[in-house]
Amino acid sequence: MNPQLLLIFVSALFSSALAIRCYQCSSQTDPKGVDNCGAYKAFNRTQNIAIECNSDESHMPGSFCMKVVQQSPRGFIWDGRWRQVIRRCASVSETGVTGVCNWGVYENGVYWEECYCAEDGCNHAAKSVTVSGVSLLCLLGLSFLYRRVFN
Repeated sequence: MNPQLLLIFVSALFSSALAIRCYQCSSQTDPKGVDNCGAYKAFNRTQNIAIECNSDESHMPGSFCMKVVQQSPRGFIWDGRWRQVIRRCASVSETGVTGVCNWGVYENGVYWEECYCAEDGCNHAAKSVTVSGVSLLCLLGLSFLYRRVFN
């Protein structure tokens, strides 16, 4: 493989990983009656500011963004359903891959969903699954390397 192409490929990987910015909030810390993190209404990007994941502002350093949603079943508590949203930087995903959502149900009936993505501010959406140009470049480069080595 051309060393210059490999250098560009590796540079793209590290430059995107070092400078990512993600939204950081939790509906657990919202004041009573306020929904800053988008648990019950649409997330307001103008009210929240994406922070750089490796800065002092970040609660969790990382190289990609994460969004966690938890929701109770009906009748879980006396006044109906509750919903919780957490948006933050992350450094390790359950699957080891970004651009995917995992979901499940705990034994007590609480539904959970975790989405991981690798673009600036990508954890703002209802679903945080996006594929960046850098991700596509990485996949293309890896498939090229695979073909060169194993064919």
